[in-house]
Amino acid sequence: MPTKKTFLQVSFFLLMLLSNGVFNGQAQSKKPTIPLVQNGIIDLRNIPLDQTTIPISGEWGIYWNQLLSPSDSLTSPTNYTYFPNHWNYTTINGKTLSAKGYASYTVRVLLNNKREHKLAIKLPDTYCSFKLFVNGQFFAAAGAPGTTKETTTEQWLEQVAELPNADTLDLILQIANFRHSKGGPYKPILIGNKQILQADKAAEDGFDLLLAGALLMGGLFFIGLFYFGKHDKVILFFSLFCIAYSYRIIGSDNYVLHSLFPNFPWIIGVHLEYLSLFISVLFFMFYTKYLFPEETNKWLLYTEAIMAGLLCLTVIIFPPSVFTQLINPFLIVMFSVIGHAFYIYIRAYLNKKLGAKYALLSTGILLVIFFLINLKYFNIIQPPRFVLFFGYITFFFLQSLVLSFRFAFILKEAKKQAEQGLKAKNDFLSTMSHEIRTPLNSILGMTNIMLMEKPSEEQKEQLNVLLFSANNLLSIVNDILDYNKIEAGKIGFESIEMDLKNIANKLIAGFGILAKDKGVDLRLKVDDQLSTNLIGDPTRTSQIMGNLIHNAIKFTKKGFVELRIGVIHKDGSNIHLLVEIEDTGIGIATEKQQMIFDQFTQADTSTSRNFGGTGLGLAISKRLLELQGAQLQLKSEPEKGSTFFFEINFPIAPPKIIEQAIIHSPAPTEESKPLTGMTILLVEDNEVNILVAKTFLSKWGATVAIAQNGQEAVDVFDASIHQIILMDMHMPVMDGYEATRILRDRGVKTPIIALTASLPREIEERIKSTGINDIVVKPFIPSELFKLILHYTGIHRF
Repeated sequence: MPTKKTFLQVSFFLLMLLSNGVFNGQAQSKKPTIPLVQNGIIDLRNIPLDQTTIPISGEWGIYWNQLLSPSDSLTSPTNYTYFPNHWNYTTINGKTLSAKGYASYTVRVLLNNKREHKLAIKLPDTYCSFKLFVNGQFFAAAGAPGTTKETTTEQWLEQVAELPNADTLDLILQIANFRHSKGGPYKPILIGNKQILQADKAAEDGFDLLLAGALLMGGLFFIGLFYFGKHDKVILFFSLFCIAYSYRIIGSDNYVLHSLFPNFPWIIGVHLEYLSLFISVLFFMFYTKYLFPEETNKWLLYTEAIMAGLLCLTVIIFPPSVFTQLINPFLIVMFSVIGHAFYIYIRAYLNKKLGAKYALLSTGILLVIFFLINLKYFNIIQPPRFVLFFGYITFFFLQSLVLSFRFAFILKEAKKQAEQGLKAKNDFLSTMSHEIRTPLNSILGMTNIMLMEKPSEEQKEQLNVLLFSANNLLSIVNDILDYNKIEAGKIGFESIEMDLKNIANKLIAGFGILAKDKGVDLRLKVDDQLSTNLIGDPTRTSQIMGNLIHNAIKFTKKGFVELRIGVIHKDGSNIHLLVEIEDTGIGIATEKQQMIFDQFTQADTSTSRNFGGTGLGLAISKRLLELQGAQLQLKSEPEKGSTFFFEINFPIAPPKIIEQAIIHSPAPTEESKPLTGMTILLVEDNEVNILVAKTFLSKWGATVAIAQNGQEAVDVFDASIHQIILMDMHMPVMDGYEATRILRDRGVKTPIIALTASLPREIEERIKSTGINDIVVKPFIPSELFKLILHYTGIHRF
């Protein structure tokens, strides 16, 4: 970050550079012994015009209210006036001329016949039309001067024209004005080397076009940011300011726009010239207000806005003869706005507002620029073109920096808020998962207990409905949590050996009851080439195929659902598979096939009512496949069925060394009460969960000791009594993590199995660090808990 000292140094450097450029330009522009026109004649015979340019300024002959032409018999002018000078400030015979009228100017230019380069003159615009004759021949024109408003055509155009090869030039310049509040010439005519004049004009036009193009592109860019962003008014007003002022650059002073489009209507041009100037101030004012609202003096701002708005309204409503008189009132408003902005930026800088230092520096530069422009306007100095160009570019660059900082800050804040929102959502879902899983554990546990008590057929049917509903709710909770982890980028994949054929067989067996209940034939076809184990994530692979099979069964009323696993390509280390799930269900229309992969979406709003579900299963399967480099695809016809398929690569597991088979004794059954004589410490704070777990443990023959929080568990644990600990993780007083850590620190080796509503991957790191042996997720399946207890107590190793 730049320091305050660095900022001040850069500010001082830029302002000094501007000032130095101005005064150096002035020093270079003060050519010694520049001849002036005297009594209508200028002698340039001793001036090296091949190397320089000279203004033809001085005492030109003037013929007021006359448009002389070469055919007229010219007499010596009786009146001379300084050229160039507005008619408003020109006095003849003691009378100040009117701004509206017409006149002719004459001058004789004496040249040296011996010159190496061609000469030319640079003709500036006048108020508001001119025609030039040289040595009796038409030479150049801008518009068409006439003796009345109707016969006069206005045009503002700067041009460089080559002079005839003569040692004496007689110039007759006709000028007419009937629409502007100012009349006559106001810029000098330059004579000199044609190449120099053309190069100077090209450089001036190039500066203007480059600057206007940069402003226009910048303005359009910020308009885009406003439109596609958060509709920040700061960006809007700065973009409008850039676009409006870009016209001012090419539509005034050198009038490069008129050079590019000579037929551009003058009346439109003059309205746009003044409107772009007045409205730019209005846009800049509101840009500053919205940039630093707390530092803005609202009463002063609204006063300035009303005045600038009235100026703009005057340009729109009234003719040029009226609104062109408003420059002096505008200068008051403009310097008031710049001064006010300077004050705002100083306050913002002192208040350490974002980007204030750059805004302050840019306004200082803008103040210098407009000060120089006004000095030029009143013919006090002529600052070099590059100084104004550099000043403008620096101003807009610094203001763009302010917006860039602001935009970056907004994005950073939005990112921060999004991350906080995501964290809050994750925390909420994690908490809700635990809160929902805990009572679900009680519901499923008590339902299973009641089913074991040999209920009547009617009661058994009701309990099965309850069990189905609870499992369905558990499935929905798991889907939501899975999708949330996928979206958060927290999903992980194992790379372990798996038997894909065995996974497929288990899925078909598991969904067999559901398919049979619906009268759907559930089939499996596995390619014979799939004869080896693979390396992958068996849990996620099973989840993907399971979701697709479940969906197929759900949307199939009759017919079949078939899982097919085919081998596309196989080599020594990898296998490329095609997995297909085909059904004869309701099918999906072509136009709706893509949308079904979106979260919480089904092909028809009636689908969820008729078939149930959240629409998350397909979205999860699709994202899980994408994370493994595969794409879930679909072929379907309405009322004929669907086929979901994907291609996926798996590494082939290395062959195992075949060892002599070890004959294991069969695992004991639950009914044999293998835990008889064993005491298990159950650490749980929920009374219903205690009842459920205790019922199953007692049924298996165990004696159950209860601790209702981690502190109690630490206090009552006795290694000589308790063979295994079942530990809930979330409890009051002391949680299961801390209790386990204390026990392990004491050297306790007794197996500890976590009973938690959190998913294993969410707590994997904490589990490893505390020394817990294994996890059972609530709501638990009794048979899984039974196997783990047998395994860790050494009764039977699985």
